[in-house]
This record gives sequence, structure tokens and C-alpha cells, in this order.
Amino acid sequence: MSKKFSNKVVAITGAGRGIGQGIAVHLAAHGAQVAAIDLDLDSLADTVKHVGEAGSLARAYRCDITDEAAVEATFASIAEDFGRIDCLVNNAGIFQDGLLVKEKDGKVVKKMSASVFDKVLDVCLKGAFLCAREGAGHMIERNGDGGVIVNISSGAFRGNYGQTNYSAAKAGLVAMSRVWAKELGRYNIRSMILAPGAVETDLLRSMPADALDAMTRQVPLRRIGRIENIAQAVAHIIENDYLTGSIVEVNGGMVV
Repeated sequence: MSKKFSNKVVAITGAGRGIGQGIAVHLAAHGAQVAAIDLDLDSLADTVKHVGEAGSLARAYRCDITDEAAVEATFASIAEDFGRIDCLVNNAGIFQDGLLVKEKDGKVVKKMSASVFDKVLDVCLKGAFLCAREGAGHMIERNGDGGVIVNISSGAFRGNYGQTNYSAAKAGLVAMSRVWAKELGRYNIRSMILAPGAVETDLLRSMPADALDAMTRQVPLRRIGRIENIAQAVAHIIENDYLTGSIVEVNGGMVV
């Protein structure tokens, strides 16, 4: 297999499982070294193992990406351990879905709480901001030849039913990514959004079979995406050095 990313150091948040782990292993197979960031040390150990099996090196970094001091310390450690940071993949995210207000018999019986709204925005938006800020700073100071930030958004930035918090966070991430492309271009640092559609993750596999079948029928390609499809798109963004400030959607034709 081509080692087109040899000597590249890629930091990935939410790297312990699912899409984050898949991106780590795919890039490692092409020679990238991986700084795997997550809260779960056991899952990080699994990612480090798989990266090693793919023929490259990974180091695990336990970090709460909503904690400013923790993010600063983590990225300082990554830069010290690897000597540079070439790419950041802002992949970490959470769901806590619910209606803005729920009505029964003309009465509001439930509301989305401010704490649930805040928690999702803290991880999906603030966490991405903090990681991008620190990643970009180290790219400027250490690299001399730029870098790339890949922000995983999903199609929720258009607004999904029951996802006031998540859709707001992902729309904000799209806007921030475009700002970063404009601000950081002078340093040859690129910033892109990658928006996956329905992908075979543990969350999707936990859906009732009839619901999953109904979703699959909505996809023009009539199949659910694989994690490998998302990893391939990340690799393409890293490799194509004229991509910045825009959105790559990997969704089989289903816009959600």
C-alpha cells in the first residue's frame, strides 16, 4: 500500500471507536502517525493496537475536549512527542436529542433543558474550537509548511427534527470552519468540513431493523455507508492541497 502520508502526524478526537478509529487506521495504513484523543483509555488502547497492526505508530491522549487547560496541555504533549502536527480531525461529538417543546392535550409537558443544550454544544462546538485553536497554533509555530483541519459535521447543519442542540452545533462548526479557512490560509493551513450521511456505526446498528431498512431505502445508492468511506474522504482532503473553506458530503446521495 502507498505510504503517501509518511511523516505526517494526524491528531484525531473521538479516536477510540467508530469513525474516529476508522480514520486513524486508514491513515496509518498510508503511513501517517496518529495522536489518538478520547476520554476512554480502554478504547484508545484498542485504537493504538489497530494502528500498530496497520504498520504505523499511535500514541493515546486522554482528554476532555471541553476543558480548555486540558486541551492546551494535550496538544502541547502531542507537539512535543511527535515534533509537529500536520492534520487535526475534529471528530468527537455527542447526541442528546429531544424536541424543543413537547405538547400533550394542548399543554407543554416537556422542554429541552438548557443543560442538555449546553452539553452538546460544549462537545461538538466548543471542543472543536479549542482543538482547532491549539492545533493551528502548533502548525504555525512548528511546521513552516502549513497543515489541514478536517471538521466532521454531518448533514445536521441543515437542521434535523429533534436536534435543536446538535444541529446548532454542527451549523456553527460549518461557519467556524469557513472562518478558519479565511484566517489561516496565509499560513497554508486549510480548513474543511466533511459531512457524513448514514454510516455503519454502533449507533446505527442499534436501530430497530425496520427503521434501518426504511432509512436504507431513502439512500439513492440503496445502502448504508461504511466507515471506510469516511476515512477515504479524509485522506482525499489531506492529499488535495487546494481544498479549503468548503464541504465534502459523503452520504450516498441522501441529504438529511
